[in-house]
Amino acid sequence: PKSDIDESEEETKLTKSKKKSSAGAAFLFQTSGYKDKDKKTKKKKGKAEETDDSESEKEDKSKKKKGKGKKKKERAPSPENEFDNLETFVMQPAPQGVTVKCRVTRDQRGMDKSLYPLYYLHLDNEKKTFLLAGRKRKKSATSNYLISIDATDLSRGGENYVGKLRSNLMGTKFTIFNNAVNPERALPDMSNARQELAGIIFETNVLGIKGPRRMTIIIPGMDKDGERVPLRPRNECDGLIVRHQNRRMDNLIELRNKTPVWNEETSSHVLNFNGRVTQASIKNFQIVHNKDLDYIVMQFGRIADDIFTLDFKYPLCAVQAFAVALSSFDGKIACE
Repeated sequence: PKSDIDESEEETKLTKSKKKSSAGAAFLFQTSGYKDKDKKTKKKKGKAEETDDSESEKEDKSKKKKGKGKKKKERAPSPENEFDNLETFVMQPAPQGVTVKCRVTRDQRGMDKSLYPLYYLHLDNEKKTFLLAGRKRKKSATSNYLISIDATDLSRGGENYVGKLRSNLMGTKFTIFNNAVNPERALPDMSNARQELAGIIFETNVLGIKGPRRMTIIIPGMDKDGERVPLRPRNECDGLIVRHQNRRMDNLIELRNKTPVWNEETSSHVLNFNGRVTQASIKNFQIVHNKDLDYIVMQFGRIADDIFTLDFKYPLCAVQAFAVALSSFDGKIACE
C-alpha cells in the first residue's frame, strides 16, 4: 500500500530511536518551570502514568501482530468504561513514551448526515473502547463542532459536553475550547473561564493548486510536571491564534504537518505511516515539532471510506487530537 516503507526495517529503527525521542519529548514541549533537578521525578511520573494506559497499548501491539490477515468476529461494544473517569482521560496528555492508537469513524447515514455527519473516536484495541463523539452544530455562522464523552448526548447543555471546535468565517482557522465558561460570563479572576486547547491554521494553497495543505497547530506548553499550562484568554485578541500571529509565543508550542515527499513511481505525495494508513488521501497528515521531525506527535489517515486511524502522543490529549482531525474533515474551499 501507498505511504508505507519496508516495515520491519522501519520498526527496528523506531525502537532504537524511541528511547531517545520520548526522553527528549519532555523537554521539547516544556515551556515553564524549567529546572534540571526535576528530570528524575518527571521520569518516574511518566512511568507511573504509562502503566495505566499501556495495558490497552500492549493489547494493541499483540493484536497487531496476530491480526494480520485473520479477521476476528466483531463483538458488540460493551457500554461500560475502562476508565475511572473518561472526562479526565480524554483531557489528560498522553503518557510520555506511549502512542495512543485510535480510530475515527464517520457516520453519514440518515437525512442530514451527509451535511452533518457524526464522528466517533475509539481506542484501536480489541474492545474498541469508546472515547469521544463529535458533530457539527446546525445553526452556527461558522463551522462549530461539539465534542462529547457520550455518543448519544451531543447537546451543548448536556453534562457530557467536554469541548468544542470553532472555525473562522473562511474555514481556515480553528480554535479548540474546553467546556468551561465564556470569558464574558466568567469570574473576575478568570478561574472558571474556558481554556483554549489548540489553534489550527490551514494555509491556503497558492492559486488553489491541489496538493498537501500546510497546517500549523499551536498548543499551550507543558510545565515541569508534564501538565498543560492553562491558557484562559480574556477575549478574542488574546487567543492562541492571535498570539501566534503576533509572535507572542511564551508558553506556546508550534507544531506543523510533516511535508510529504513526492514519489515519482506513484506520482503522488507520500508520507510513511508505518502500515497504519492504507489509502491515499489529501487528508492524511502527520504532525511534528520543528526540532524533532522523527517524533510524530499525531498522525491521521484513511483506511476505508469512513474509517481513519488517529495515533497521538505526549503532549496531546484525546480531545486535542480528535478536534484536529475534525478540522481536517471540514470543507475548506480555500485550501483544496
